[in-house]
Amino acid sequence: MSEDRLHFQAEVSRLLEIVARALYSNKEVFLRELISNASDACDRLRYAALTEPSLTEGDADFEIRLSVDKAARTLTVADNGIGMNRQDLIENLGTIARSGTLAALEALSGDVKKDVQLIGQFGVGFYSAFMVADRVEVLTRRAGDAQGWRWASDGKGEFTVGEAEDLPRGTHVVLHLLEGEDDFLDEGRLRQVVKTHSDHIALPIRMRIGEADETLNRASALWTRPRSEVSAEEYKEFYHHVAHAFDEPWLTLHFKAEGTIEYAALVFVPTTQPFDLFQPERKHHLKLYVRRVFVTDEAEGLLPPWLRFLRGVVDSEDLPLNISREMLQGSPMLAKIRQGVTKRLLAELGKKAADEPESYAGFWKAFGAVLKEGVYEDTSHRDALLDLLRFRSSEAEGWMSLDDYFGRMKPGQEAIYYITGDDLEAMRRSPHLEGFRAKGVEVLLLNDPVDEFWVPAIATVRDKPFKSVTRGGADLAKIAAPQDDESAAEPPAPPAGIDRLIALFKTALKDEVKDVRASERLTDSPVCLIADDHDMDIHLERMLKQHRQLTVGSKRILEINPTHPLMARLCGLSDTDAVQVQDLAHLLLDQARIVEGDPLPDPAAFSRRLSEALQRGLGMAA
Repeated sequence: MSEDRLHFQAEVSRLLEIVARALYSNKEVFLRELISNASDACDRLRYAALTEPSLTEGDADFEIRLSVDKAARTLTVADNGIGMNRQDLIENLGTIARSGTLAALEALSGDVKKDVQLIGQFGVGFYSAFMVADRVEVLTRRAGDAQGWRWASDGKGEFTVGEAEDLPRGTHVVLHLLEGEDDFLDEGRLRQVVKTHSDHIALPIRMRIGEADETLNRASALWTRPRSEVSAEEYKEFYHHVAHAFDEPWLTLHFKAEGTIEYAALVFVPTTQPFDLFQPERKHHLKLYVRRVFVTDEAEGLLPPWLRFLRGVVDSEDLPLNISREMLQGSPMLAKIRQGVTKRLLAELGKKAADEPESYAGFWKAFGAVLKEGVYEDTSHRDALLDLLRFRSSEAEGWMSLDDYFGRMKPGQEAIYYITGDDLEAMRRSPHLEGFRAKGVEVLLLNDPVDEFWVPAIATVRDKPFKSVTRGGADLAKIAAPQDDESAAEPPAPPAGIDRLIALFKTALKDEVKDVRASERLTDSPVCLIADDHDMDIHLERMLKQHRQLTVGSKRILEINPTHPLMARLCGLSDTDAVQVQDLAHLLLDQARIVEGDPLPDPAAFSRRLSEALQRGLGMAA
């Protein structure tokens, strides 16, 4: 019988390289992954059979079965679930149909322990079989089809697919074990692995031992059991199953809601950020069950988009068992479940933030940017989310809350000051912070793209407006300098002629800036660029230009530091030096652009002016 020889997709080949490098890690997890896939296949068929009962005719009792052939040195993991046809085999085992996978693989760290986590994140834990096998066969027949199929590969770049006859419904994964892996032919060892990693699976996992079948797991839905009866290890292994992940859960939320509607929820917050967290689809990965029957893992509305990092199960007692995915979208019961799960999760995050701040900081680093989307999108939970926000600051190390910020505000301070950018250290060095630092005023450093949207959306907190230090007036005159800080003494008076110098700058730069004015915010730098109060913030404008969503930006305001020695020297130049002042005005404007990270409109002119200024400084003829 003919077989087609096909090549793995590039991403799959890359994943198989990771598997090969991970041979000496915890190899037994391959069995957990194969059993988890088998369980999912049975769940999907059970749901499909609600509307097509004929799919399970003659074989309605779902199970997973392990079998060993010591002579052939094979281990088989079989299920009587949904099965696969030829196209399913190619799509599920030869490609990874998820956006962003190649970019994620190209960003691998080289750390085997971290990289192997990707196997589960891509939902292809099947490939972990190659940690213990040098050849894998998949024999499968899709429910409702007459034709069966055989897939086979040695994991080295190619696989074959051909027809197979007389197959039962479901899937048999046959592992031809590597030399030295005979451990996985031992029934006692397999029993121990199942007990450790798959006891939570709600289907019986059976194996022929001696003359009788033995069920190796408890075979009950973990989320239906009381919390007091579930160990931390069982929770961890269930997380690995439901999330197809290799990390450990950072937070476990297990509860049962009773009253108007009844449902059980077992929800996990991962430790590691999923690779697809910021993909445009923003899909969540919470499985919906109705009375222990799997319905879907793509129920829109089961979670708000800003909690899409959650993994786990929600099991409803009240939704109709045959509910369609279209009906789910508008279900008021689903909306109540979403509200209940969200409220509980936010309360738990609040406890973690208060009781374990260092651990919470790790969570925030991984998922804080997503929670900020909730501040922007979800007014009903905004207050709770604001309490959970954490920030970097210009004045302190580590993370701080808004409560911390309010507690450190200076007398006379009437706003929450912030700066947006891409790089924390670059923001800390920004000239815009100089005057604030001199007065001991803390500035929040915001480096997530979503910061450009949630801050304007809420505008104020506790009657204090958010104010960008790169926009409008600095408003520092009302804030007293620290009494015990000599460096924060009142700045010297501006030199005579500063108004004339500003007028010369305005004339020279009239086509390039909106205005030129003396600065309150500068103490060390000679100049900086700011946005007008009603114009777009500088960083947001740059970000939109990079994504080609904006072509022409607003003109900026050039602020000059009237107390800088350079300005005092320029103020002393005579009217005959007006041309020189104009050239220096352009040079200083370009300097401000460079500090902001903006491209120079005319690099050649900048180079010429800089050379002439250096020559004059060295006493040479320009």
